Amino acid sequence: MNIDTMRNIDHYAGVPLAFLGTIIKKTVDFLAPPKKIRAKNVLLIELSEMGSAIIVDPAMRKLKANIEGELFFVIFSKNKVSLQLLETVKEKNIYTIDESSIFNLATSTLGLLSWCRKNEIDSVIDLELFSRFTALLTATCGAVNRVGFHAFHNEGLYRGDFLTHKVAYNPHQHIAKTFIALVDALLSEKEELPYTKRVILDSEIEIAKAVISDEEQLGVQAIISEMYEGFEKQKNPVILVNSNASDLLPQRRWDRDNYGDVIKKILAYNPHAVILLTGAPAEKEGAQLLTEYVNDPRCINFAGAVKFLQLPALYSVSKFMLTNDSGPAHFASITDMHTFVIFGPETPALYGSLGPTTPIYAGMACSPCVSAANHRKTPCTDNQCIRVITPDLVFNTLKFKLDELNS
Repeated sequence: MNIDTMRNIDHYAGVPLAFLGTIIKKTVDFLAPPKKIRAKNVLLIELSEMGSAIIVDPAMRKLKANIEGELFFVIFSKNKVSLQLLETVKEKNIYTIDESSIFNLATSTLGLLSWCRKNEIDSVIDLELFSRFTALLTATCGAVNRVGFHAFHNEGLYRGDFLTHKVAYNPHQHIAKTFIALVDALLSEKEELPYTKRVILDSEIEIAKAVISDEEQLGVQAIISEMYEGFEKQKNPVILVNSNASDLLPQRRWDRDNYGDVIKKILAYNPHAVILLTGAPAEKEGAQLLTEYVNDPRCINFAGAVKFLQLPALYSVSKFMLTNDSGPAHFASITDMHTFVIFGPETPALYGSLGPTTPIYAGMACSPCVSAANHRKTPCTDNQCIRVITPDLVFNTLKFKLDELNS
């Protein structure tokens, strides 16, 4: 299903179902009040964003250190692999919902309800921003403790009233800190309205680093050698460029020719640099168009050349990456590789990488134009916030890393 179909289902079916579900839930709780219990087996719900599965990791590690039971996670099937990068949640504790069709979505969702009861889930944290679908999952999974974002007096974000721990969404701090606030709410021994009433420090959202073996690095370097004859790891610094952006927010895309112009400048500035155009196998065709535009043997179409779980090893042998605001910026944060991330309809203040990074952001009056309030859907058809960012600006921003290579 495409993203607009999902949004329509969430709104037109989700709102009335959330209203009806609230009446039923309130009635059941009135007739048989649930007992307060300490969190033990905790389910986290984050379906749609692969990058968020990385951003939430500091919160998951805090939660894992403070409960006696286990962490569980539910995510769309296409995004599951992102949880395997850091393996904070055990493989057997991950449930996937098949979003490929309405029928598969319905059947896999029903399967989740029995899976939760089989695993004795007593607490749930809904990480999604005002999704009615995940609110209904939260209500029906059988958990006694239910944590998530509540609209309070915000209009247009109705998702029922199922939560036992209502957290105020803060659009003015990094989303990683907001995820910590959700965990704090579950662990809190006193009731607050709204949660969470404390300052969350930058040190609390430091991202864990992937453990990468020499063998994994050598494996990736062997693939590079196959695709660029004469590659020498000491002589040829590897620079990554990710020019792709998902269909979730096409306004994030920077023009392909702009990437090409920056690549030409990099190759001219460093005569030994090798540029790898990264991406999924499905993005190979677009990467090939960029390769042809650059027309240099040191610019290589690397899309699909490594498996997803080999990305940390690839990042660890690369000097830096230029990318738009998308998953790779967050995947790279679990390594020490520096990223240069182009932002437009979203802001780095909320979704910046947690690793070594330099955001490139015009900061227009209309940006960011996507948020929790509009379910990340913008009317914009002329993304000037991206277009005003020139190849010269980007090159001059990343030039200091090239100078480090030459020093």
